Amino acid sequence: MKRLIELGFLACVAASAAANPATHQNLSVIEKAATLSPGQFVWEPRAASTGPVFLVIDLTRQRVLLYRGGVLIAASTISSGSEGRETPTGVFTILQKEIVHRSRTYDDAPMPYMQRLTAKGVAMHAGNLPGYPASHGCIRLPKAFAKLLYGVTELGTPVMITDDEHARMTAERERMAAEYQSAIEEIARKKAWVQAVTERALAEFDSAKAAHEEALRRHNAKMAKYKSEVASK
Repeated sequence: MKRLIELGFLACVAASAAANPATHQNLSVIEKAATLSPGQFVWEPRAASTGPVFLVIDLTRQRVLLYRGGVLIAASTISSGSEGRETPTGVFTILQKEIVHRSRTYDDAPMPYMQRLTAKGVAMHAGNLPGYPASHGCIRLPKAFAKLLYGVTELGTPVMITDDEHARMTAERERMAAEYQSAIEEIARKKAWVQAVTERALAEFDSAKAAHEEALRRHNAKMAKYKSEVASK
């Protein structure tokens, strides 16, 4: 799963120019994503017509990115969990989908185009987008985008929810894992070298021992012949 999710948004959005409107046809999806106002989205499915679908939700920038076959085809503003009710980070999959759904926890609140991500009820759904985190933990989407998204996902579609700290910690864990793996490989290389040197030394010792034993055998044979000749005289 880890290899399926790409965090291109974390670096790309930070470097995107915000001066051009989101409707400019020459802008890439990632550039348009950086210029969106609350409630806006961009949807360009022709960028990739085939391939597996996955989503990246950036809590820091309040954006969701939709990839198909590794190509970014859509992006939208969101509203995630407010302080004290923060949306969890991590890698999830869509567990349940309902076009018409109401919250069993929060006063029967409507959750159109609901796509549940956790057993505790965190989900993506259409809702109000004030421009900042304001939900009880769910990811609110523009209604039109929620409808389009509902049509291209399925149960099991992977969703990564991240923020800057989570991304930093993930990168640090990956760096430490890479260093550990490198150290393990270096130890393995040294062990293989020591083993090869040891085996070569043992082979040379066995060869020298065999040569010595052969020389000793020949010497003993000559001495036995000499003694026999002396005794016969």
